[in-house]
Amino acid sequence: NHWTSYSVEQTQFEVIATESGPVMGETLHLFMPIVKSCLQTTREPQMRLKVFTMLSKLLLKASETVNSQGQLHSYSESFINDMIVPNLKWQAGRTAGAIRTVAVSCLWVLLQSETLSQQEILRVEDNLMPQVITTLEEDSKMCRLMSCRIIRALLSPCEGQLHPDKLNKIYPELLKRLDDASDEVRVAAVKTLYQWFKCINEEYERTTYKGHLEFLYKGLLVHLDDPDASLQLIVLDLLKEASAVCPSLLLQEIELVRHKHRSPANCDQLFHYIQTYTSSPPTQCT
Repeated sequence: NHWTSYSVEQTQFEVIATESGPVMGETLHLFMPIVKSCLQTTREPQMRLKVFTMLSKLLLKASETVNSQGQLHSYSESFINDMIVPNLKWQAGRTAGAIRTVAVSCLWVLLQSETLSQQEILRVEDNLMPQVITTLEEDSKMCRLMSCRIIRALLSPCEGQLHPDKLNKIYPELLKRLDDASDEVRVAAVKTLYQWFKCINEEYERTTYKGHLEFLYKGLLVHLDDPDASLQLIVLDLLKEASAVCPSLLLQEIELVRHKHRSPANCDQLFHYIQTYTSSPPTQCT
């Protein structure tokens, strides 16, 4: 409890953890409480940065370190809710921003390690998703990129299981990222929205939520005429997927914006796709 970034004991702990290899998987009952103590938001920011960096290195080779015994999932819920989520909350200052970025990085590596089951992800989604959404506004391009990818990973096991109100809190921030300064972030946002549309089920009542769909379709159609031709193509693919939700509404929106586009080719292709490949008569969303 008295460690700081200057403590010899903290440095020793870091060296032991990173150099012990598969032995770490046998000592999680000792390791995780120490990490939890060091990552409390009341602790010195510089030490939290060091601990998160150490964790990211371990998680990159999880099967050879902390998950060598396949037991890391037992600590995942506490790790996310008690260590990562509190450190994602916004605070002013560069150091606080750096902590949020390294916490997001650590979370992304954890999700990539595939140590969490779909059920385990579902259990932490409620607490985790709102905090990750806030990090989409970070100054760090890498943080925004990883946040998009994390949201996509969180949505994947939630197909058909999220309440419409929860879904509607996610898409506005992703839509903003289509105007990001980084093309990499923009592409990641489109891919995440693709997953978002897959989460829509029958509970997402088309008449009740028509305003949300209209707003989404309008925002995406803007980027069907994006200056970046490659982004146009992935937005076109996204809109083809999204058209299944409410074909009639999207057809209306295409007709409203077609004349504003520098080239109507993508609008025409999408319009033809909806009319030709929609398996059932267009759903009326009016």
